Amino acid sequence: MRIDTLAKRLMFNTVRVDTVLEDGTEGSGTGFVVAHQGPHGLRRFIVTNRHLVEGVRSGGLVFTQGRDGQPLIGTRFELEIEEFPHAWFLHPDPEMDLAIVPMAPLERAARDQGVQLYYHDIDTALVPDAATVNGFDALEEILFVGYPNGVWDHVNLLPIMRRGTTATPIGMDFEGQAEFLIDAAVYPGSSGSPVFLYRGEGTAQAGAARAPLYFLGVIAAVFFREEENQLVPGPVPASQGGATVRQSEMIDLGLVIKSQAVVGLIEEYCRRWRE
Repeated sequence: MRIDTLAKRLMFNTVRVDTVLEDGTEGSGTGFVVAHQGPHGLRRFIVTNRHLVEGVRSGGLVFTQGRDGQPLIGTRFELEIEEFPHAWFLHPDPEMDLAIVPMAPLERAARDQGVQLYYHDIDTALVPDAATVNGFDALEEILFVGYPNGVWDHVNLLPIMRRGTTATPIGMDFEGQAEFLIDAAVYPGSSGSPVFLYRGEGTAQAGAARAPLYFLGVIAAVFFREEENQLVPGPVPASQGGATVRQSEMIDLGLVIKSQAVVGLIEEYCRRWRE
């Protein structure tokens, strides 16, 4: 497969986050690679949810290997990270469900084992500015990429792409937080999935807010209907083998942390540490 379209590149933006919890159960979630141009140059990070990395006994990231700038489809490399929870930089606000880890030491560790990682990053330049957001409609089509219920093409190491729509306007802060809702099938394992406004290449039109791709945010929670028919948001848990959600029902409303919060977290990290 030639990686010659935007959609194909997005298949290599995510990495699978595999974890073992303190009670011994296994889980999986989603991370993705972001590039940010700061005052000290271009730096890359993996972004995921803090609830995926806190309270974890051990964890690793699953990449596709590359050679000469091309993917070796189906050739897996799992990078185990020592003291997994401590490797991540968490958002200073404990209520903000975001965590990042720099790519540079991960790539060095892979090179030390003779491995080239293959991935495509998302540049923070794709985060829409205020003027662009004002040009968005109340209802927009979205695309998110990840590993719902742990499902993926484990032979070819490819994630699952899913579509949906915004359920609240992107330009509004849902319940006063830097978040918005999507109407989409969000399941355990979708934690940390990047969310895009995606129109496809060749569809851009003149005027504001018409580029083929914008990075909108990160899935962090899903709404459940409890037995008493009360709607409550809860973190999208890591997918766990054999686990089921009991006495509650997901209603296909996902909570997305806005991408501006990802940029803020990266900039805070860059202020504290230089490579």
